[in-house]
Amino acid sequence: MAATKMSTTQRFNELLSNLTLTSAQRETAKTRYEGVTSCLNNYYNGHSSTILNSLLVGSWGKYTQVRPPRDIDILFELPWSVYSRFSERTGNKQSALLQEVKSVLATKYTNTEIRADRQVIVVPFVTYAVEVLPAFKFTNGKYWICDTKNGGSYTTTDPKAEQNAVTDSNTITNGNTRALIRMAKRWQEFCNVDVKSFHLELLAIDFLKGWSHSTKTALFHDWMIRDYFAYLLEKEARYFFVPGTTEFLTIRNSGWVTKARMAFSRSKKAIEYDVKELPCLAGEEWQKIFGSFIPKC
Repeated sequence: MAATKMSTTQRFNELLSNLTLTSAQRETAKTRYEGVTSCLNNYYNGHSSTILNSLLVGSWGKYTQVRPPRDIDILFELPWSVYSRFSERTGNKQSALLQEVKSVLATKYTNTEIRADRQVIVVPFVTYAVEVLPAFKFTNGKYWICDTKNGGSYTTTDPKAEQNAVTDSNTITNGNTRALIRMAKRWQEFCNVDVKSFHLELLAIDFLKGWSHSTKTALFHDWMIRDYFAYLLEKEARYFFVPGTTEFLTIRNSGWVTKARMAFSRSKKAIEYDVKELPCLAGEEWQKIFGSFIPKC
């Protein structure tokens, strides 16, 4: 008996549904975010607000989170008086500042092995970690953040520009930008791809600028991810500017090119099977890229 044909729209809508966080996961994230924010506000600002001086960044700020949840990234705005206090010190001032923020959080989370890691303080909860990025805000909306590497320095970041880049692209592409980013992250997770999520995000935005089907429905999601993999293969060692800054990134090959090439080949094969009305064979190929989050048949 012939297998029931599953449409591309059904297959990829189910994938995206399986990547969507549950209400419980969102509530847990909210609790963690508010708890960390309240603790730091209490020490640095003399009040216990759960929202002031704090900003969700990374995937949580861009609404590109995937299931299972990853780290919650929080930017916490410190008073400039803290900068002045640490500027008078010798040695790695940025490291000393991170250590202070770490000690403040340790007073609340006494049973958690908190650690400082170059730019962030990591609070590794049982569910998933919170990464706190201490920052000083400029009047133009950009921030200085600590970097403890090479003796310590400050670097500029513009989280609002990063968020706007995703939002603007998502609006122009009829929601395909966030869909593509989530699919790319699932591939990254399932296939253990050694490339940063931020890089996949920038590449997704750039890819969709030139993709002729960028505003189409989920019916074209199989072509979208296939062509995205092909696009990735052209971008090894290319430069990309970080939104809102003059900083540029180089996306070097750390083994991800081989995996992108394999994913491209498998997506091509899956599409060919669908054309031949062999949905289960197509599903087997998609599952080699996304795992069981995408249906086989």
